[in-house]
Amino acid sequence: MKKHFLTLFLTLFLFSCTSTEEKIHNLNGYWEIQKAELPEGITKEFKFSEIVDYIQVEENEGFRKKVRPQLGGGFLTSDDRENFEVKVENDSINLYYRTPYNEWKESVLSSEENELVILNQQGIIYTYKRFTPYSSDYGQEN
Repeated sequence: MKKHFLTLFLTLFLFSCTSTEEKIHNLNGYWEIQKAELPEGITKEFKFSEIVDYIQVEENEGFRKKVRPQLGGGFLTSDDRENFEVKVENDSINLYYRTPYNEWKESVLSSEENELVILNQQGIIYTYKRFTPYSSDYGQEN
């Protein structure tokens, strides 16, 4: 548990060294999950994931959708997406999601050019790395 709080403290400290606008801008792009840290101290590492999260933020609104990278380049995707509102509260960036089925909040602990760390309401910390494309057709949806 102490390790969990130390990680959270260090992340918040490093997070404070970048402007809020830059942190929000850094959310944009394709993100591949690296690990999930549960509140009980259990860490699940992800060596490979078939699904990548695509996040787009404009002004104080954004969306997240799951896409499947293709070996030849591009992505398979559907029209499904989760919309969210970005709010800066007490020097923290929070994402408020609303779907017809549920509402929830996630807190951005760190948002750097190549790493994204998010805390959900269940206390799970997700760490993502910027997705590395399989080919030169990166960013094209099929």
